[in-house]
Amino acid sequence: MKSLALSAALSLAAATVEAATPSSGFLGQYAATRGFQAGVPTSQVVTPSGDAVLFLRSGPRNFVQDLYELDLGKRRERVLLTAGQILRGAEEHLPAVERARRERARQSARGITSYRLAQDGRRLLVPLEGRLFVIERASGAVRELQGSPGFPVDPQFSSDGSKVACVRNGDLYVLDVEDGREQRLTSGANDTLAHGLAEFIAQEEMDRFRGYWWSPDGGTIAYQETNTAGVERLHILDPAHPEQSAESWPYPRAGGRNADVRLGLISAAGGPTTWVGWDRARFPYLAAAVWARNAPLTLLVQNRRQTEERLLAVDPQTGRTSRLLAETDPAWLNLDPTTPRWLSDGSAFLWSSEREGAWQLELRSRRGQRLRRLTPLGLGYRGLVGLDEKRGVAWVRAGGEPTETHLYRIPLDPARGGPERVTREPGLHGAVFASGGFGETYLHGLSALSGEQRQTVCRADGREVGELTSLAEKPTIEPRLELVTLRKSLGMRALLVRPRDFDRARRYPVVVSVYGGPRSQTVQASRRSQLLKQWIADHGFVVVSIDGRGTPARGRAWERAIHGDLIAVPLADQVAGLRELGSRYPELDLGRVGIYGWSFGGYFAAMAVMRHPEVFRAAVAGAPVADWRDYDTHYTERYMGLPQANLAGYRSASVLTYADRLERPLLVIHGTDDDNVYFLHSIKLCDALFRAGKSFEFLPLTGFTHMVADPLVTVRLYERIVEFFEQNLAARP
Repeated sequence: MKSLALSAALSLAAATVEAATPSSGFLGQYAATRGFQAGVPTSQVVTPSGDAVLFLRSGPRNFVQDLYELDLGKRRERVLLTAGQILRGAEEHLPAVERARRERARQSARGITSYRLAQDGRRLLVPLEGRLFVIERASGAVRELQGSPGFPVDPQFSSDGSKVACVRNGDLYVLDVEDGREQRLTSGANDTLAHGLAEFIAQEEMDRFRGYWWSPDGGTIAYQETNTAGVERLHILDPAHPEQSAESWPYPRAGGRNADVRLGLISAAGGPTTWVGWDRARFPYLAAAVWARNAPLTLLVQNRRQTEERLLAVDPQTGRTSRLLAETDPAWLNLDPTTPRWLSDGSAFLWSSEREGAWQLELRSRRGQRLRRLTPLGLGYRGLVGLDEKRGVAWVRAGGEPTETHLYRIPLDPARGGPERVTREPGLHGAVFASGGFGETYLHGLSALSGEQRQTVCRADGREVGELTSLAEKPTIEPRLELVTLRKSLGMRALLVRPRDFDRARRYPVVVSVYGGPRSQTVQASRRSQLLKQWIADHGFVVVSIDGRGTPARGRAWERAIHGDLIAVPLADQVAGLRELGSRYPELDLGRVGIYGWSFGGYFAAMAVMRHPEVFRAAVAGAPVADWRDYDTHYTERYMGLPQANLAGYRSASVLTYADRLERPLLVIHGTDDDNVYFLHSIKLCDALFRAGKSFEFLPLTGFTHMVADPLVTVRLYERIVEFFEQNLAARP
C-alpha cells in the first residue's frame, strides 16, 4: 500500500491571500489543477554529459504532458515531442494491463507519460498510443518503430541505444532501432503466464515496476516469468454499466497463494533461457534486480514473512547465484529501492541497512563484506540520490528532524571527513542525478516550509546553472500552519492549521487529518502540502495531523512498535497527542473532534470513531481497509504476519470486529473500481454495521479507482466532507 493522503487520492496533488472566508473558488482551482501539480515539471532526467535536463510537463489545467529539454549551455527550453503531434486530438486508448500499471505508479496524467534516455544521451524512446517513437536529440528527428500487434509495455533501450525491448501481450520482444527488425524472445504467454512484467505486489508494495533488465553489454536480457495459476482472482464490475464484462485480476490476499516468480537469462538475439537458481521456496519474493556495468546481475530476494533477505550475485553463463550479504529482522525488513548501487568499476557497492537501529548507508566490497559505515545513526538517512565518484562522495537525503529532508554529501573515505549538509532552508529537499545516479550535475527540488517550490539545476560545486519552469497556477490561499513537538508524548511531531481569520478568544472544533500507517508522514515542513487543510480550516475548524509510532523517519524501534497489530499503538498515540495539544492550546475544543483519511487513513478514521467514541465525535473513512485478511500478502504480512499464525492480531486489527460499537456519525466513501483496496472492504463494513443496527452514511464513487482525479467529483466530495463535519461538530456536547 503506497501512502495516499486524501488530497492526493482525490486530486493528485507566495500567494495573495483572499478574504479569510471559505472559498469555493479555491476548491474549484485546487480540483481543476489537481492540487496545483498540473504544470509542474515531472519525470526529470539529467543527461549523462550534464548538458541538459529532460522533463515532462502539462499545462496548468489540461493534464496532457509533452516532452521538453532544458539546454543548460544556452539556458533555453525547447519542445522535443508533443502528444498532439501523434494523437492529433484523438483520445489515447490503453489496454487493461497498462491502465493497471499506471494505477500502481499513481499516474493520472495523459499524453506522454513516460520516456527513456539512452545511456549515451543521444536518443530518446517515447511510447504513446500503443506506438514507439525514437527521437534523435541532436537533430530532433522523430521516427516510429514498427512492431508486432499488441501494446508495447515498459519499452527500454539497450545500453548502447541500438535496440529496444518491450513486452507485448505478455511476451518479450526486441527491435533493432536502425533497420526495424524484430525478434520475439519468449512465447507461451496466456491469462496466467507472463514474461517481462512485474507482478501486482512488486509494483504496489516493492516499488519495483520493471520485469526485465538489459545486460550492460546489450547482449542478454534477464526477465521475470510470472505464473499466477492458483492465485485467487478478484473481479471488478462497474455497477453503472452492467452490460460490460467484469475485469478479472490475480490478487493475493493475506495468507493466500502468491504468484510464482522466477528469473531467466536469454540472448537478445533469441535462443534458450537459462534459469537463475536460488532457493525460491525459502525466498519467493524477488524484491529488486540491478545489472550495472562491470558488476554482476544482483538480486534481492526475501522470505514470505519478510524477516530474512539475501543479496545475490548471478553468474550469467550458468544462472548460479552466490550470496553477497544477508539481512534479518525479527519483526520485518523494509526495502530501500535506492540501493544496491555499484561503483562504476564494480569494485564495491553501496547498501542500506537498519541493522543497528536506524537506516545507515554502508560501503561493501565486491564480495559483499562491509568495508565501513558511511552515515551515523543520528543523521536520519532516508535514501541515496547520487554518486560523484570523481570527488569520492555519495549524495543522500537525510535529516535528524523527521519533518524535514536535506541533501548531504557523504565521503566514501572517512579519512576525508564526515557528512556535509548541503541544504539549509527548512523543507523537503531532493535531487535527481544523471541516469544511473552518477555525475556532477543534479536537479535540486525543494518544497519549503516558507511555501516556495522550485527545481534548480546545480553543479557539484554548488553553482546554479538553470531552473525548470513551472506552469502551475499559484494558489489563492496560503496555509497558516504550525509545527509542534509533543514533548510529553514520545516527542511525536504534530501540525496545526488554523483558520485565516483565527480568533484566539474562540474555541474551535478539531478535524484530524490522518494517515497514521507505515511508509508515510502527514507532518512535514512543506507549506504547499497543507493547502487543502487550510481550506477546511477556513470553515471554522483547526485541522490537526499527528505522526505517531509506526510512521517512518524515527528509527527501527519506533516503526516496529506496530508489529502484529497495525492499529492499537498508532491509535493510542493519536489520542495521547490530541490530549497534549488540547492542554497546550486552549482554542482546541476536544469535545468536538472529527477525523478523516483515505486508504490506511480511512481505515484509521473508522477505527478511531469506533474504538474511541469519547474522543472522536465523527469520522470520514475513504477507501478503508475493513479487514486485513482481504488485503494483499506483501504489505499485510510484513506488519501482521501470516493470518494463520496471528489470528488474535488480525481480529483485533479488523474494523469489522468493532462494528457493533459505532455510536458516532460515520461517512464511508469508496470507488467502485478500486483494485488496491477493493470495494468489497466498504461493502463488508456497511453490511456489518447494518447487521449491528448502526446508522451510517455510504457514498460509493461510481467508476473510480483508488485515485479520484475528476475535478467535479473532487469539488463535490470535499464539499460533502466539510458539510458532514459542520453538521456533526457544530454543537458542543
